Amino acid sequence: MTRLDALEAQSIFIFREAFAQLRKIAMLWSLGKDSNVMIHLARKAFFGRLPFPAMHVDTHRKFPEMYAFRDHYAKEWDLDLIVEDCPPIESTDPTLPPAARSAARKTEGLRLALAKHGFDGVIAGIRRDEEPTRAKERFFSPRGTDGAWNVREQPPEFWDQYNTALTPGAHVRIHPILHWTEMDIWAYTQRENIPVIPLYFSKDGKRYRSLGDQDITNPVESDASTLDEILAELAVTKTSERSGRAMDHESEDAFERLRTAGYL
Repeated sequence: MTRLDALEAQSIFIFREAFAQLRKIAMLWSLGKDSNVMIHLARKAFFGRLPFPAMHVDTHRKFPEMYAFRDHYAKEWDLDLIVEDCPPIESTDPTLPPAARSAARKTEGLRLALAKHGFDGVIAGIRRDEEPTRAKERFFSPRGTDGAWNVREQPPEFWDQYNTALTPGAHVRIHPILHWTEMDIWAYTQRENIPVIPLYFSKDGKRYRSLGDQDITNPVESDASTLDEILAELAVTKTSERSGRAMDHESEDAFERLRTAGYL
C-alpha cells in the first residue's frame, strides 16, 4: 500500500463513520482543490454518488472560473447541490481587520445554513499543514450551539474511535483530509485525474495556490503550468500555501479569532 492508498483508505473510513453515526450531514464544497478531492473520495466511499448534499456557502465574490466549475461539475457528478448565501459584512465583528472581517461572512453564512437545514454534521476540507491553528483540530470536531470551537476541550481520538455525542442544537465538523498535505492533494489529483480549476496553473508568471474570494486572494509568483511542475515546485518552495490570502497578513491573532468563532 502506497502513502496515497493509506491516506485514501483512512479518509473513506472517516466518511463512512460520519454517515453511519450522524443523523443528517452535508459536505461543504468550496470549489477548490481540497474539496474536489473530498468529493472524489466520497464518491469512492459510497459507490459513485454522494448520499448527502454538497453545500456551497456563497459570498458571491468568487472567481468566475470557480462558478463555472461548480455549475459544470455539480451536474456531471450528480450532486445534490445546496447554495446558501452569506449575510452582508455588517453582520460580522467590526473589530476584525478588513480581510478577516470579509472572510467572517462565511462563518455566519454557515451558521445560518446549518440552522435552516438542521444538519448535525458538516464535512469540511481543512488540513493540518495549512495553518497552525488548524493543526490543533480533530477528525471529528464537536461545536457548540453557536458554532464556536473550544480548542481546549476536544475529545481524544484513540484507535479510530470518534465522539459524535451532541447537545441539542450543536453539530460536529468532520475533517476527512485533515491528515493530508498540499503535496498529497496534488499527487492524488494527478493519480486520480481529478478536474482542476485553471487558476491553479501559471499564467504570465503567476498562479493561485489557495482559492478564496477575489478581493482577498492574490496569486503567487510561479511558472508551474502542469501538475508535474506544481509537484516539483512544492518540493522546494519555502512559501506558505496561504501566502496569497490577505487575512493571513493582518493582525497576528485574526485567524485564531475567526476559527474560535466558527470559521473553517
